[in-house]
Amino acid sequence: MKQASKNTFFGGAAILAASIAIVKVIGALYKIPLGRILGDVGFGHFNNAYAIYNLLLMISTAGLPVAMSKTISEANALDRRNQVNRVFRVALVTFVILGAVSSLIMFVFAQPLAELQGDSLAAPAVRVMSLSCFFVCTMSAYRGYAQGHSDMVPTAVSQVLEALIKLSVGLLLAWYILKLGFGSEYSAAGAIGGVTTSGLVALLYLMVRHHRRNTARMRLAGQDTPESPGRIIKTLAAIAVPITLSSSVVPITTYLDTIQVQNLLQSALGYPEELAVSLYGCYQKAVTIYNLPSAFMVSLTACIVPAVAAALTQKDKIGAGKIAESALRVGAMLALPAGVGLAVLSAPIIQFLYPETNQEVASHCLFILGIASVFVCMMLLCNAVLQANGHAALPIWFIAIGSATKLVVNFILVQIPAVGIKGAPMGTLVCFLLVAIMELVAIKKVTPHPPKYLRVFVKPTLAALIMGAAAWASYGMLSRHLGVSLSVVGAIAVGGVVYVILVVLLRVVSRDDLALMPKGDKIAKLLRIK
Repeated sequence: MKQASKNTFFGGAAILAASIAIVKVIGALYKIPLGRILGDVGFGHFNNAYAIYNLLLMISTAGLPVAMSKTISEANALDRRNQVNRVFRVALVTFVILGAVSSLIMFVFAQPLAELQGDSLAAPAVRVMSLSCFFVCTMSAYRGYAQGHSDMVPTAVSQVLEALIKLSVGLLLAWYILKLGFGSEYSAAGAIGGVTTSGLVALLYLMVRHHRRNTARMRLAGQDTPESPGRIIKTLAAIAVPITLSSSVVPITTYLDTIQVQNLLQSALGYPEELAVSLYGCYQKAVTIYNLPSAFMVSLTACIVPAVAAALTQKDKIGAGKIAESALRVGAMLALPAGVGLAVLSAPIIQFLYPETNQEVASHCLFILGIASVFVCMMLLCNAVLQANGHAALPIWFIAIGSATKLVVNFILVQIPAVGIKGAPMGTLVCFLLVAIMELVAIKKVTPHPPKYLRVFVKPTLAALIMGAAAWASYGMLSRHLGVSLSVVGAIAVGGVVYVILVVLLRVVSRDDLALMPKGDKIAKLLRIK
């Protein structure tokens, strides 16, 4: 029975990890062409509306689905059917109310919220986005119910479905509205319409699936006496509030970042609103590319927590330390070439993906963010190691400190005329560099057998730097004879081949390291790694 539960847990974690990775990749595929359709100003409107949405959504839904799934799982384990049903109904009503309130706030206060960000023309996009809060909040009840029964498929499928609908409908609406001759603010609202539509479609999928699979089960009367709705709400709140507080740090920082940067550009540097929004949209295009490497850390982090926790449960502290070291080494092997590649090829990548944007600003932002992406990836891995070792609160404090530091760096740098918008990615770099260092130090101090950092970082760093030089040189040679697109693809291919050869020659990772990755044994066999 325990083995079956364990397998169910690992299978569920793998499904969710895979779906999150797919969603992140689809999200990038969505935002890259969207940025080209909307232009810098329109992309600024889009991201400003999204920042408000993310903040309200995180406050509304970050902790409650987890609390709901935990409460339902406990009641289900005790065969308390009446309690399970009541928890679902109470949670559903709660989510509907939270969603309605969030949607109402976004719709009614769209104009002042947009003006607070220094982007008054983002209001139409904010209004269109408002319904998404209601749809996603309501979805959370159905996802929480399924996860409480160890069924991760509805969550995974609905997430991928959302991403695909957003990609197709959002791009089509943005392009069509722009073609009709409307301004970028309405085209951005059209793109947001794809997000709202995707939320509705995913909600309908979850409702239909829930009705078909659970109606009969929910009608079966149990022998237990369920708790009162008030007591259930208190139980859910006790679990949800700490999770919500910790999960809200990043979206709050992102929202404050949109307010701070755009208003500083206008107040301190005297830029008109349209120019400030355009520069922020340009910066967000670099952010879209910078987010890609961290998408590939999700499946690795999903493996770390159960693997380390299982070793610690068996009192195998040395084994837990080896797993943590292997995970960090594999993460470094993946993150370092991605970050170095984005940095050394920042200008051609921007020219390739966004030929109509402000090349100087966007490429400079991507250069800095490429370096920052390495520390973001390492932070995610360190979070997983600390959580697996029972120190889940530490990453929350570290991220809060890093976020506060980012806002301070933004405030200092963005006001300097020679720096301006380029100060925003510097704030991001300083933030995640600081967080990664604090977490690596914490791992060294709180884990029984900490990783040897020289073994983790020296060889991957050396291989990544050589790869970066090869990619940079090959682009220089190829660009003399080929166009930007072929030169970028060729440089990435050369860099990739050089890096794989170096990984094998320098013995950067072992077979045990790769075993942590999905299909790791096959990768080790392919590369002849022992």
